[in-house]
Amino acid sequence: MKIRGCGRRENMINIKGVKLPAWGERRDGKLLKDIDSMHYIMPLMYPDRCDNEAYISEQIDLTNAMAFLEKKNAADPEYKYNFFQLMVTAVLKTITLRPQLNRFIANYNLYQRNEVTAAFTVKRIFSDDGDEALAVIHSKEDFTLDSVHDEIYRQVSYVRHEGKDQSTESMDMLQKTPLPLKKLLGAGARFLDRRGWMPQSVIATDPFQQSVVLSNLGSIKLKAGYHHLTNWGTTSVFVIIGEMKERPYYDEKGAAEMRMSVDIGLTIDERISDGYYCSKSVRLLKKLLEEPELLERPMGEAVEF
Repeated sequence: MKIRGCGRRENMINIKGVKLPAWGERRDGKLLKDIDSMHYIMPLMYPDRCDNEAYISEQIDLTNAMAFLEKKNAADPEYKYNFFQLMVTAVLKTITLRPQLNRFIANYNLYQRNEVTAAFTVKRIFSDDGDEALAVIHSKEDFTLDSVHDEIYRQVSYVRHEGKDQSTESMDMLQKTPLPLKKLLGAGARFLDRRGWMPQSVIATDPFQQSVVLSNLGSIKLKAGYHHLTNWGTTSVFVIIGEMKERPYYDEKGAAEMRMSVDIGLTIDERISDGYYCSKSVRLLKKLLEEPELLERPMGEAVEF
């Protein structure tokens, strides 16, 4: 066994030609060492992600978003933009500008994820028997709403017309495996997952290995609600989108005005950051959705809020 290098990129263990990250290092994130005592102690006291869920609900005024989409689609009615694309873009931009949301805890350690990604499921056919596939957006600093719109369209079209995603194909192979072997494989997979050693071919589109998972419950006529985190994988943020509908908004004199709105629910691993940081992040997300013109600017461009 050889241990080569001291930098993060070269800090690899070489076992019979197979390269694995050194203990504590991962391919998908940088180990954070210079952190305060609270963030160091929390994973030791509460090691399971599902025991550290903070739930936040927000109502978003969609008046400006609907006008923005109408104007956007008037130029190209055959290639329409929709609110889900706005939401994905807003969430990706929020995480880009608020990088503590892109942290995760694995095997008692705190990591900064190497890239900003968003995952969601695609229903091939809207029926009781229609199965689902997985889609992942790999964001870049120069991405805009147009970039996300094109990428979502590409992936949804592929899933619905061409075939399954890579991770689903890997999972399908396990269905014919005998039960004792399944349990053994499951234990082995959890061991590898905790250390970031799962083969990329298996987790390529695994939603629980991404910065955020989004679920558009409004598309199936459901309200927004709480979604649990998972101990498998590294995802620290879930965003649930409810059904859009008109709701009363009241002015200072108590007069009501009906406006199109949507409820969203966010579940966050409270160990990755503090409440003040998360509160400001939610404020930014709300601003981006209520001023959607900001989403036409690059992900990495700062926003005053």
